[in-house]
Amino acid sequence: MLYLGPEPVVHAADAVAAAVAAGMRPAYVTNNASRRPAVVAAHLSELGIPAEPADVVTSAQAAARWLARHLAPGDAVLVVGTDGLAEEVEAVGLRPVRSADAQPAAVVQGLSQDTGWADLAEATVALRAGAVWVAGNTDSTYPSPRGPLPGNGAMVAALAAASGQQPVVVGKPEPELHRESLERVHATRPLVVGDRLDTDVLGAVRGGTDSLLVLTGVVDVPALLAAPRGSRPTYVATDLRGLLLEQPAVTVDGHRATCGEAVAARDGERVVVTVGGAAAQPVAEAVDAARDDPAASRDVLRAACALAWAHAGA
Repeated sequence: MLYLGPEPVVHAADAVAAAVAAGMRPAYVTNNASRRPAVVAAHLSELGIPAEPADVVTSAQAAARWLARHLAPGDAVLVVGTDGLAEEVEAVGLRPVRSADAQPAAVVQGLSQDTGWADLAEATVALRAGAVWVAGNTDSTYPSPRGPLPGNGAMVAALAAASGQQPVVVGKPEPELHRESLERVHATRPLVVGDRLDTDVLGAVRGGTDSLLVLTGVVDVPALLAAPRGSRPTYVATDLRGLLLEQPAVTVDGHRATCGEAVAARDGERVVVTVGGAAAQPVAEAVDAARDDPAASRDVLRAACALAWAHAGA
């Protein structure tokens, strides 16, 4: 949501910097267990996004803390992932190992581009011997400039098939990482901002937290309109400029919904939007037409979502 490879997502740096300047306290929460918080914070800072290592909350940290609560100090933990994940395990008083011959009490798995057959084989042996299994996340893909690539969930699925077991998952949308991030910033009115329905928004809903979904990731307009109950964001925006906008109320009246100058209406089984009296357009086209005006695109999305969700299944 903030960067794609070495480049920041459009408008991300300016929007987050402005939000921090306005008094918001950020926590940068990632399901990616491969990079240390200091590395993530340095990358964000290079992109113009204000961040300190203490602001970064990773699934590796959440996994290590879960293990520390359930294992005895000094217990061996087989690490399937990066050295950064191993360091988090060691930081909580456990002993990271790479072989099942060490008779580990647990297996912890996080994303690593170097994970191979030998790593999964050691984990399979450990799990079949009774080790507990914790996964940082089960995201099937992760974004890259070349498009979605295999994520930790793909490797978790391979290990599940080989071992016949399923892991305890601590990353989004599960509550462990959500709880860790809220405690980190002492949040009283938290807002989860993300670009995925199945992790960011679902995690916010499960945690009883408001959410803002931005359309700079894997979710497009049709997917947003079809979002199932329980995975619908509180607020929507085309990009992170929405973090700085008010979110006006939407009025739903039968087969019409109004937000600002945007009016959404049903046209058979689809939703169309009229902005300022112009001709009706499909929602995606109306969003594209208003993309340079974050307030106008916000109104289009809020009106369309309210109507689509009010008539979901109809």
